[in-house]
Amino acid sequence: MRSTSLRTGSRRRTLAAASALLALAPVATAQTTSMPALRLNQVGFETTGPKAATLVDTRTTPLPWTISDASGWVVLTGETTVVGQDPTSGDHAHVLRFEALRTAGAYSLSAGDHTRRIQIADTPFATLKRDALVFFYENRSGIPIEAAHVARPDLARPAGHAPDRATCLSGTDTRGNVWPGCDYTLDVSGGWYDAGDHGKYVVNGGISTWTLLNAWERASLRGLADPYPDGAADIPESGNGVSDLLDEARWEVEFLMRMQVPVGARLQVPVGLFTRDQPLTFTEIDAGGLVHHKVHDVKWTGLPMAPADDPEARFLYAPNTAATLNMVAVAAQAARLWRTIDPAFAERALTAARRGLAAAKRHPNLYAVGDFNGGGNYGDDALDDELYWATAELFVTTGDPALLDDLRASPFFLSAPTAGPRPTGDIGWNSVGALGTIALAQAADRLPEAEREAARQSLITTARAYLADAQGQGYGHPFTGPDYSWGSNGNLMNRAMVLGLAHDFTGEAGFRNGVTAALDYLLGRNPLDQSYVTGHGDRPMRNPHHRFWAHSADPAYPAPPAGVLSGGPNNTAMSDPVAETMRGQCLPQTCWRDDIAAFTQNEVAINWNAPFVWVTAFLSPT
Repeated sequence: MRSTSLRTGSRRRTLAAASALLALAPVATAQTTSMPALRLNQVGFETTGPKAATLVDTRTTPLPWTISDASGWVVLTGETTVVGQDPTSGDHAHVLRFEALRTAGAYSLSAGDHTRRIQIADTPFATLKRDALVFFYENRSGIPIEAAHVARPDLARPAGHAPDRATCLSGTDTRGNVWPGCDYTLDVSGGWYDAGDHGKYVVNGGISTWTLLNAWERASLRGLADPYPDGAADIPESGNGVSDLLDEARWEVEFLMRMQVPVGARLQVPVGLFTRDQPLTFTEIDAGGLVHHKVHDVKWTGLPMAPADDPEARFLYAPNTAATLNMVAVAAQAARLWRTIDPAFAERALTAARRGLAAAKRHPNLYAVGDFNGGGNYGDDALDDELYWATAELFVTTGDPALLDDLRASPFFLSAPTAGPRPTGDIGWNSVGALGTIALAQAADRLPEAEREAARQSLITTARAYLADAQGQGYGHPFTGPDYSWGSNGNLMNRAMVLGLAHDFTGEAGFRNGVTAALDYLLGRNPLDQSYVTGHGDRPMRNPHHRFWAHSADPAYPAPPAGVLSGGPNNTAMSDPVAETMRGQCLPQTCWRDDIAAFTQNEVAINWNAPFVWVTAFLSPT
């Protein structure tokens, strides 16, 4: 999986760009004529929460709507608000709002000669929350997925890559660079498979684990119930007295620490940033404490493929600064969360984090370079955001004043995606600066109150910008485009996380409503009338790009479990065989197909399901 983040300058879309998008509208409309014109969250609405739907209708005046109960009695009426033409969907949209309906039950919503059933409940997302987390157990490496812990027997499978022992790649990459290898082997068993393949990538594992741990820490700091108390997710560790959320995250934390280079090891690695076509040169360094970028097969395997059947040799790929700082951030975070739960593990994590930060400072310019078969590259040309994030997490854990000095010297200090001294850009695996600010904003006793409040205000300002993005567009979610990138649904969930934090800091209902609007979009309030989540909604996603959940490719393999989030619409990196046929033929929000071959649009990944867990836990705190 090789995703990119939503572009932060989206609200500066020019009139020319909007006109170019609208020129594609007839094509997009032709693709969607069989879909219901009334689009809404297909799972349900909270009794006391916001309630909105979108009606696609070319009429330019408000239209009446009604809501009837199960007996046919009309319980609420109203008129649509005309939004008009939406450039990224091609739809002429009306919006319906029915917050006044606050009685749980099943209803029918009718507007413009169209009717949809709706469900209102006190906690409509509780099952969704559980399923979103179970995704991680079912993507574990190095352990059997047991029938006792999955919803269907066919989802059980033998352990893949158990053990997962690998040495460094020695040989030629696809650009002709000859990598010298190393003289050691690491046991890097465990962790999660990243996406549709069997690779394990530190920079994607880092942000994913951090997000899960932050969901737990946020609830703890606010005095809320554990969103996943022991036994809630029915994983093998259930019954050990520890939150299932922490147990699941620990499976990856342990893997990240296993990727650390042994003390005293010397490696030949590229130092500095190389252009794509520039031959690499290798320099010998003391690599002890650095972290390998990834481990994966020497070449791409076919699809479908159960992990235990993988025939390919696996290798470690060179350590670099970004991977090291990802491990540092997560290990530091884990060290404080497990301090009273498992002191020995907490101390081991803190030791790994300190070693890693020292190594990253010793080698600040090691990049993910080269191009390899069998796995994604996850290259990142900017490393100062990772340094800020890792330093912030270690400072929150230790209170070391020297780390605070380093933080204050960072250009990202107290910045958020759209606000602060140097805005960080939308949160993503290669844009993690905002995570450092979140850690500082949530820590009650580390920063002077003025600086802590500045961190909060940066996040609140960003959240207001996201809400502004939702205004005046037909589907109400906090993103306007014009481009929807690889993993747009996961990126939308990252925006929703910032909105949730802004609600924590201010208590303003509008921020929480924005979180709900983002989830509404994923669950069907979108131009494709599509729930992008397996097992939930009237039209759930069914055919993810995944080597084991591959029933559509081979009936001997299982269909996916519930709670798996599709990457979503993507009109920027249309390189798979399905997307290639759509290039220039779809508007951004409609560039998606429920097809196992559509890896740029329908792959699944840990860094998309992680903020999905965060959001569903936020909306269903118990």
